[in-house]
Amino acid sequence: MRIVRASHDGRIVFGVVDETDVVVLAGDPLFAGFDTTGERIPLSQVQLLAPVIPRSKVVGIGRNYAAHAAELGNDVPESPLVFLKPNTSVIGPGDPIVLPPESTNVHFEGELALVVGRVSRRVAKADALDHVFGWTIANDVTARDLQQSDGQWWRAKGFDTFCPLGPGIETDLDVADVLVETRLDGETKQSGSTKDLIFDIPTLVEHVTAAMTLLPGDVILTGTPAGVGPMVAGQTVEVSIAGLGTLRNPVVQG
Repeated sequence: MRIVRASHDGRIVFGVVDETDVVVLAGDPLFAGFDTTGERIPLSQVQLLAPVIPRSKVVGIGRNYAAHAAELGNDVPESPLVFLKPNTSVIGPGDPIVLPPESTNVHFEGELALVVGRVSRRVAKADALDHVFGWTIANDVTARDLQQSDGQWWRAKGFDTFCPLGPGIETDLDVADVLVETRLDGETKQSGSTKDLIFDIPTLVEHVTAAMTLLPGDVILTGTPAGVGPMVAGQTVEVSIAGLGTLRNPVVQG
């Protein structure tokens, strides 16, 4: 089931994609379930938005592919390396990534992301997938120069527009081995499989929820494969994941 959040006729709706239509839901599926209103809107007539606006946080995982850690000269972490992105960094498909004047080296990082479906605290690995509502695509935009100069990551990862999500949420997807690709102006820059994650999804959920409670709508970014690099104004970045589609965003100067 593919769920989208969309704008149509001056209102924002959640819906299930049914071939060429969006079947409108009665409310937010994270809280109201999947009751439909009976209304159908052609998919071509809606503007897709970020499929979820996290109520509290986006949790990022750093260096979760060995090749990506190596390309930046970093060791593979002994346990998941966790950071936070504010919910104000979230944008949707087609929205511009705004390059801040404070940075001259902003990178794309295509990733698989999971959307939390239940209040989750101290979740065991064996139960982790029961707490996942679904899967989406993310671009963990990073001001690499600020990440290096600051010594910690809140600013480098946290600018407004630095967390594109979308285009929808897929609730039924086996993510054990899916291809994650990033293209810049049509040229493939990243291509890696989730089978190469250093820490798998259940391990990430267990590790994060041992420290903090995750709420419905929170998002975990699972890490990026090798091939990250800079974007400049006027370019377009696309992240594609098999079974999830493509997240496309233009890049503009702030």
